[in-house]
Amino acid sequence: MKATSVSSAALSNAMRYQQMRMQAELVKATKESSTGQVADVGLALGGRTTQAVTFSRDLDRLNGIIDSNALVAARLTSTQDSLGQLSDVAQSFLSALTSAVSGDSSTSITRAAGASALQQITGILNTGVNGEYLFAGTNTDVKPIDDFTATGSPAKAAFDASFVTYFGFAQNDPAAANITAAQMHDFITTSVEPQFLGSGWQGTWSNATDEQITSRIALNETTETSVSANEEGIRKLAMASAMVTSLLSSSTISQAARTAVTSRAQTLVGEAIGGLVQVQSEAGLAQKRVSDASDRMKTQVDLFEKHIIDLVGVDPAEAATRVADLTQHIETSFALTARLQQLSLLNYLT
Repeated sequence: MKATSVSSAALSNAMRYQQMRMQAELVKATKESSTGQVADVGLALGGRTTQAVTFSRDLDRLNGIIDSNALVAARLTSTQDSLGQLSDVAQSFLSALTSAVSGDSSTSITRAAGASALQQITGILNTGVNGEYLFAGTNTDVKPIDDFTATGSPAKAAFDASFVTYFGFAQNDPAAANITAAQMHDFITTSVEPQFLGSGWQGTWSNATDEQITSRIALNETTETSVSANEEGIRKLAMASAMVTSLLSSSTISQAARTAVTSRAQTLVGEAIGGLVQVQSEAGLAQKRVSDASDRMKTQVDLFEKHIIDLVGVDPAEAATRVADLTQHIETSFALTARLQQLSLLNYLT
C-alpha cells in the first residue's frame, strides 16, 4: 500500500493558483457585463473578427457624421433666423421708403429709417454661433461686414470720395442744391452700384468669401450649409440703406435728388426682399437634406448595431450571474486559504 503525503503548503499554492485563474475570469466577465460584448473579439469570433471590426468602423463613421450634422443643423437654424430678421428689416424699411416716395413722411424720418436699417443689417450679418460668423463664407473667423457708420470706416470714406469724384464737391456744399434727378440716378448707377454690386463690395464692405461651407452630410453626400454676406439680395439691401443714410444727411442736396435717392432705394429694397426669399428657400432645402441624411444614417446605425450584437453580443443576465458566482468563489477561496495558512504541526505538539 502506497502512502501519499499531503502538505498545507501544497494545498495553499493550489488555492492561490485557482484564485489567480478566477480573478482573470472575473475581469473578463465584468467587462462583458458592462459592455454587453465579448471581452476578446478575436478569441470569440476567430476568422469572423474582420467582419466585426468593419461593422464597428462603419458605425463610428456614421455616428461621427450624425454628430456633425447636428452642429450643421444648428448653424442652418441660426442662419434662417437671421435671414428672417433681415427680411423683417427690409419690409420695415420698404414701408418707410414707400411713405417717403408718396410724400407722406419727412426726409429726416426716411434717413432715420435708413440708418436704423443699416445698423441692424450690420449687426445681423455679423452674427456668430459657437465662435464662427454665420455669413462669412469660409472665413468663419473673420467679421464679414465692416461698420459703415464707424469713424474711419473704409466703406464710408469710399462712398464720400465717389460723390466728390463724380460731382466735384462734397455733399454739404451749396452747389449740391443744383443736382438734378438725372444726375443723381447716373451717380448711383455709375459710382454707387460698383461699390455694392461690383468689385468694390469685397475688401471695402465685405470680408466674406463667395465660397460657402460645404459639409459632408452622409458617407456619399455633401451640400453647402452656409450663406455668404455676398449674396446679391443682401448687397442691394445694404446699398439702399447706405444711400439713404448718407445722401439724405445733407440739407443742401436738392429735393429732386432726394426723391431720386428714395425712389431708387425703394426699387432696390423690393429686389432685395425677393433675393432674401430665394436665399431662405435654398437654406431650407439644405436643412431638409441634412435632416433626411441624418434619418437615413440613424436607420443604418440601428442595422449595424444589430449585426454587431449578433456577432459579439452576450447575455447581460448571464454575464452578471457569472460575475456574482466568481466573486463568491473568490471570497470562499480567500477564506479557505487563510484557514490553511493557520494550520501548523506546532499546534498539535505537547
